[in-house]
Amino acid sequence: MNIWVDTDDKLEALCARLSVEPVIALDTEFMRTDTFHPKLALIQLSDGHDCWLIDVLRIDTYNPLKALLENPQRVVILHACAEDVEVLEHALAISLGNIFDTQIAAGIVNIGYSMGYARLLERLMGIDLDKQQTRSNWMARPLSAEQLRYAGDDVIYLHRMQTMLNEKLDQLDRWSWLDAETRAVIDMVAGRKNVEDYYQRVKGAYRLSADSLRLLRRLCIWREARARELDRPRGHILKDPVLLELAISQPKNKADLSTIEGFYNRDITRYGDSIISEIVAVNDDPELATLPQPLSRAANTELKAVRTVLSEVARTEDVPVEYLASKKELESILRSVESGVPAWPQRLCESWRARLVKPAIERVLACGENQP
Repeated sequence: MNIWVDTDDKLEALCARLSVEPVIALDTEFMRTDTFHPKLALIQLSDGHDCWLIDVLRIDTYNPLKALLENPQRVVILHACAEDVEVLEHALAISLGNIFDTQIAAGIVNIGYSMGYARLLERLMGIDLDKQQTRSNWMARPLSAEQLRYAGDDVIYLHRMQTMLNEKLDQLDRWSWLDAETRAVIDMVAGRKNVEDYYQRVKGAYRLSADSLRLLRRLCIWREARARELDRPRGHILKDPVLLELAISQPKNKADLSTIEGFYNRDITRYGDSIISEIVAVNDDPELATLPQPLSRAANTELKAVRTVLSEVARTEDVPVEYLASKKELESILRSVESGVPAWPQRLCESWRARLVKPAIERVLACGENQP
């Protein structure tokens, strides 16, 4: 049964009701089509029997909910928790205390890597969900009957899914894996707040000179501040290719900005003076380390060998190969080996990866060193 919660009193009563539950399930609905920050519209909670739909547009006080969800003694079940964690922290200053992520757990027990909720539900329980409301307007009121059903469906099955996944985690003795992967996701969400390093994600940034790279970093930080201030997506301020071209050409005045492809007259009017000011101020910025270059042909050959070995490890250990190591991590290792100073990502030196993944990669590297 879905129960609508749209007053402070109802929310307080709900949290008192759920405070005796050791495990609750949670999902959120939000909008992020033309804003920088996600706009929270609905929170769904379930005890495994009933579902409560919390209308965040009508409620003012969230202290009871914060206490409920932040209690580390209470397990909160979610599926693909990253966006839920982000929106709850931004909108309500709630940091979940003890997460069980069914998507992470399903990957660890090799049911499927990064599997969506509906697909996992079908795989585990044979239930086929209607997902047509995924992109509907969750800020509208009243919500339609279809939206309400969809919102309830997204949370009501999580307890049963957790029970099934618990059994598999017990069988494989992979609870420590789940803890490590969940911490990694939480750290990843926290890392999104770091605006200082966004420039490293701009396609083609590794080609820039030292001066252009400094300017790209400064422009990315400027855009981030403007996007947050105006609550607009980064690309609605200026797109990455425009920032890259600005960093390369380093225009001297507003007239020069008109030569930048994708920098339209309206952008020059809005941001031209600010951009020129940033270009002038970049001279005071410190030097930056060069960005990693694409792998050499020899390193690419070794990368293929590493992936082959990791595929064998994945088959032997019955775990998706995607969980073992990311492409970025493998490339970082191979670059460090080429430089003569081998370096290992911290994640591969901890927990189960230190036992399964790092030794497998080391064997490949040792074979490469022994080749004439």
